[in-house]
Amino acid sequence: MIDLRQHLSSCSHSHSTNNSCRKRTMITLKRAYDSVSRTDGTRFLVERLWPRGVSKAKLRVDAWLKEVGPSTELRKWFGHDPEKWGEFRRRYFRELGSRPEAWQPIVAAARRGTVTLVYSSHDTQHNNAVALQEYLRKRARRRARPTRAGAPGRPRRLAR
Repeated sequence: MIDLRQHLSSCSHSHSTNNSCRKRTMITLKRAYDSVSRTDGTRFLVERLWPRGVSKAKLRVDAWLKEVGPSTELRKWFGHDPEKWGEFRRRYFRELGSRPEAWQPIVAAARRGTVTLVYSSHDTQHNNAVALQEYLRKRARRRARPTRAGAPGRPRRLAR
């Protein structure tokens, strides 16, 4: 399994005070209809359907990762209804967990620099790219937990 600590910024924690961490956003999001920027890094389209009205030349993605998008059934069920957001995320995370080969190219590219997940939804808060970014960050945090000496692989309980 890939060690996501090396690939994704774990600096998004609110307790981080390291200014250099704040500058290192490894995975960003951008709508397919927004302008391409040199700071986008490697651009992945993370939709099963090509965005309407956008040419390949204008979109300028490095890869179209159709399989990382939610299944057709899940996408249709969700219908970008914010009231279904929590359940959509739960179901989508389950799909992502069953096919890590779909999102591993994102992790590999993040190892080399900034990655931008390109999506077509008009809703910038409730879409599969937002959920995918969250999924990858949670996996990175889970892998980043320190372990007790003598208990490899077991997460250390932290005092609250």
